[in-house]
Amino acid sequence: MVREALSSVVSRETAAPGKPAADGPVGYSARRDGDWPRPPKTRVICICNQKGGVGKTTSAVNLAAALSMHGLRVLVVDLDPQGNASTALATEHRAGTPSIYQVLVEDLPMESIVTQVPDMPGLFCAPATLDLAGAEIELVPMVGRETRLRRAFAAYESAQMDYILIDCPPSLGLLTVNALAAAQEVLIPIQCEYYALEGLTQLLQNVELVRVHLNQTLNVSTILLTMYDGRTRLASQVAEEVRSHFGATVVDAVIPRSVRVSEAPSYGQSVMTYDPGSSGAMAYMDAAREIAYRGAAVAEA
Repeated sequence: MVREALSSVVSRETAAPGKPAADGPVGYSARRDGDWPRPPKTRVICICNQKGGVGKTTSAVNLAAALSMHGLRVLVVDLDPQGNASTALATEHRAGTPSIYQVLVEDLPMESIVTQVPDMPGLFCAPATLDLAGAEIELVPMVGRETRLRRAFAAYESAQMDYILIDCPPSLGLLTVNALAAAQEVLIPIQCEYYALEGLTQLLQNVELVRVHLNQTLNVSTILLTMYDGRTRLASQVAEEVRSHFGATVVDAVIPRSVRVSEAPSYGQSVMTYDPGSSGAMAYMDAAREIAYRGAAVAEA
């Protein structure tokens, strides 16, 4: 079943150059765990998957926290009307709060909504409110509706950020298209279960359409395996098949199922600060380190 689900998924955009995933990125794990390398320019990464519950928001928040803890300046753009990333980062997002909705629909400058996350120097959040739920409809008649987020980034002093992580809603609507049009890279979290693979073909087709028509620099740079349960045969089978099809695009670090990861947002924290010694926190730290060093290796090449 897993092989059948993945058989039509392979796309030329995911064929990342370099060593196979088993070898890992060159030297990233051997370096000292101090400040991680800064990218030569801001890396804008869209974290998307139209299936809900695969760990998009959790990954966005924890990867951002891990990167900021190692000397990097990171902005999380919450593009999900549920506002879960804003909650996890203890950022105000009640109705009426200036948010990414005003940026997309009313042309409010991005800098007017960006807020520093409490007790996390270097980590910033552009919050989402429930107003964003109506943005899909309101954007339809607007000129350049697919590229409004990209224009907002262009007007924003994004060079002060090392990373911009965009947390997308669980759909392939206009909000996600805006995120894909504004990003350079796509990170796809894949839950280690069969159903999580079924919509992957459609997602990759949409990424390809956006690349052809809106954003020629877009590429699927990272696939992150989430909610891995080592006790089940299916989880290891899914992980093995994903790696065999996507090779070096798949991050070596695998995110396990973790109660601490689920608990952290209720305290307005990422798991990186809530319980840094937990298996989930260490896995996200490894994944963030790998992403940072991979980006540095690509830049040097």
